[in-house]
Parts: sequence; structure tokens; C-alpha cells
Amino acid sequence: MVTRRRASIAAPNSQATLAAAQVLEEGGSAVDAAVAAMLSATVTEPGVVAPLGGCYVNVWPPDGDPVVIDGNVEMPGRGQPLDRFGSGLIESRSEYGGGMVTFVGPGSVATPGTFAGLGWAHERFGRIPWALLIQPAVGVARGGFALGRTSQSYLALVADTIMSWDPHTRALLTVNGMAPEVGHIICDEVLAQSLEEIGAEGWRTVYTGDIASKIDNDMRVRGGLLRKADLQAYKPVVRPALRTALGEWGLACNPPPSVGGPVLTALLRLLSTVGREITPASAAAIMKEVLDIRLDRIDTAADLAAAGAELLDTLHAIGATGLPTSPSTAHVSIVDSHGFACAITASAGYCSGMTVSGTGLMANNALGELELNRLGLHSLQPGTRLASNMAPTTGRSKDGAAIAIGSPGADRITTALAQVILHVACHGEDLQTAVDRPRMHPRRLDDGSTRVEHEQDAMIAASLDAAGLARHEHPLHVMYFGGVGAALRTGEGQLQAAADPRREAATLIT
Repeated sequence: MVTRRRASIAAPNSQATLAAAQVLEEGGSAVDAAVAAMLSATVTEPGVVAPLGGCYVNVWPPDGDPVVIDGNVEMPGRGQPLDRFGSGLIESRSEYGGGMVTFVGPGSVATPGTFAGLGWAHERFGRIPWALLIQPAVGVARGGFALGRTSQSYLALVADTIMSWDPHTRALLTVNGMAPEVGHIICDEVLAQSLEEIGAEGWRTVYTGDIASKIDNDMRVRGGLLRKADLQAYKPVVRPALRTALGEWGLACNPPPSVGGPVLTALLRLLSTVGREITPASAAAIMKEVLDIRLDRIDTAADLAAAGAELLDTLHAIGATGLPTSPSTAHVSIVDSHGFACAITASAGYCSGMTVSGTGLMANNALGELELNRLGLHSLQPGTRLASNMAPTTGRSKDGAAIAIGSPGADRITTALAQVILHVACHGEDLQTAVDRPRMHPRRLDDGSTRVEHEQDAMIAASLDAAGLARHEHPLHVMYFGGVGAALRTGEGQLQAAADPRREAATLIT
């Protein structure tokens, strides 16, 4: 007899939460459910995330230590001549985020890791067959889904640029070159067939099988760097989680060479030194200090693992002495009734706009994201994991509570998560109240100065003004400040889930 576990689910949309619920009904684990939800999101959040992107899977079993599966994207180009590097890129400008330049096209596609990361997580922590996890994504690709508000708002900005140069992408995600309206039905039989193949043959077919051959062939024709040699060499990396404590909570993040995990850990460690006495101004000062070190020393480091470790050492010293006075990502959080926590964040950058011919699989543009390639586009050695802001987090409290939490939002991921976790761990707020709270984010301007972006709130404004900090006020609950999704099992065994009003999202308690 199949044992069905209850769970709290937070995901980007209702199709993803229903995918998780379907898998739990089949007897799947919390990890099975989270994987199914993310696979569904790669179909139903076009532009926001894509199947051929990267991910991190953070798993904290109730009877073991937390681990993180690194399925982030990797620099391709093994065996390629030097004159191939720097080619295949298309400059794209849009009004996203107040004005953005990124590079798309075949040359922007990094070696994808999402299927490998999700597949390994299922092999280690899953309870039902892989094909069952893919089936909900197959169903929505074949049967069609209504375009949601978050994806539509992004497509409206990039439909005539990123989404228009590739004929398949243009036909699927635009209407006469313009973004479809919210509710527009999208069906993709080619993608459904590819997902069925991946379900039947296993995730490795993306790296060594027929799907890999199709990726290789299309990249050769269109001038991308990615080859089958890069796909065959790709391996998910399992790492011990980066641990810290805040209040009564122990928290686990993704370690270096991720950037997001170490930055969030540094924020949490410094916030823990202030505790309940923290003010908006002191929190903003902590965020600025950490993000300054990140911008000045980590983003331009040749060795991200060493730079991440240095960040933690530096911030530990600062904490002891006192501080001076990606859009395109999707996240799934699940905690089951046994306290098994799983947090998955996946990203395809701004999307390359390239749909691999004959597969329906859209690819990432990680090699064209300027903020992730501060040493220069195509400057990394093949096989190097790229930087990432993703920071899926799990945690346990002394009373037995368990949490899974994460967010999209580029460099606002870490500040959004730090603020929500602070309100839960130090102020004892319930999950939804903490997610709904107004947020801040220190932003470095082009002239080198820093301005605190914040949502409308009288207390935040007064605190920042009293501290003499430059600020810019936004309306409450704007997409700029992330889209936190969190699932919680309380110490008494109650299940809770919270969705962020800043983005379209969905929760479900099964």
C-alpha cells in the first residue's frame, strides 16, 4: 500500500502546485513533489525559467544533515578553437528592471544542469519512478496552459527582441511579434514529446542520448559553443550545505562556488549579532556591507569557491568587531508532515530565445548575462561553473519546526530572503506576514554611490532618513523585490505555506 504524506507547497503557479500534489498522491516524497513542480514550472513559466537552465536543490531530511545538489550551468567549449569564443551572441536591450542589456542567441547558451540536478535529487531521495514526475509537465505542454501574469509581464518587455529571432520561439511565445495577453493558451506538442522521451529514457538522455545529439547538431548549425562533449562531461555536484544560525533556527544554504548562498549566509550571520534590536537602517547597513564586498571582490574573482570562503571569513571578522556606521528564476518550496524539507531554485537567465530544433526545449543565456560574467563574456575555462544568485534555503528550529524557502529576483534574492527569515526567526512572525512585510535593497548606482530601494513604509523611511541614508521609495509589493515562496511545518506539526504577492504564485496544503 502506498503511503501518502501531507505537505505544504509553495510554487510559481497553480499548475506547479497541482503537479506536486499529484506526485504526493502517487506516494512520492517531498523531493519527488518539488521536482515535479519545478519541471512543470519550466513549461508554464515561459521566459521566467526554461528546461535547459540551471538549478540548486537543497534537501534537509528529518533524520540527516542538509545537502545541496549543484545543478547550475557550466561554461561549454571543450575542444573548440579560440576563434569560436565570443561569437554567436546577439545584443538585446529592454526596459526590464529599469533598463537592461544582455546577450542572447546560440553563443549565450551554457551547459544546462537542471535535468541533472533534479534527476540526481530524485535518485537519492525519490520514492516513485522518474517518468511519473515528468508526466504533469507533459500534460500541460500537450494540453495547453493559460499564460500567467508574471511570464506575460516579462514577455511584454522582450517579445520583440529575445523571443523573436528564433522562428519556433517566436511562433510559440508571441502573437505577430508581440506578447500574448494574460490567459492566452499555449500548447507545445514538440516539447511534450521531448519530455515524454526524457521521462521514458531518464534524465541522462539530455546529456548522452538522443536529446544531447539534437542539441549538439543545432548548436553546430547555428554557431553556439555548446557541444555533446560538454553535455557528456556535465555532472551534478553534491555538497554539504553551508550552515548558520539565527535565533532558535539552524539554516542551510548552497555553498561556494554559488554566490547567493554565501551572501545570504553572511547576511544571516551578521543579522544574528544584532538580533531583536535591529532597525531598518542597521539592516540596510549590513546588506550594503555584504553586497559591496560581493560586487568588489567576489563577482570579479577567478576562483568563486575561494572568493565565497573569503567572504564568510571577512564577514565573520566584521561581525565580531561591529559594522561601520533573474529576473528570471523560479522557486519551489515543500515541507512534508514528517519535516522533510526541499527547496529548489532554477534559472535560465533572461532566456537565450533559442529553442533547440526538434525538441521544444528552450535554452538559457547564462553566457550572455553581464552580471554573471564580470570577467568578460566567454572568458571562463570550459567546465567552470558560473556564478549564481540562487539561494534555496532549508532550516530547522529547536522546537522541531522545518522550513523550505527561496526566491527569484537576481541580486535581490539574498536580501529578500534575509528579511523574511529575520522576521520569522527573530521576531516570531507567521510565514505569510513575514513574506508580506515591506522590503529594502541597497543598490549601487552608476556613479558608485549607494541608494536604499525600499517599499512604502513609514517606519523604514524614518529610520533611513535618521541615519542619513539615501533612499528611493517604491509602491508596496513590486516585483523588483523578489518573489519569496516558503513552506513550513511547525513544531506542533501544522503545515503552512506562503506565496509572495509581488509575483503570481500559488500555495497548497495537501
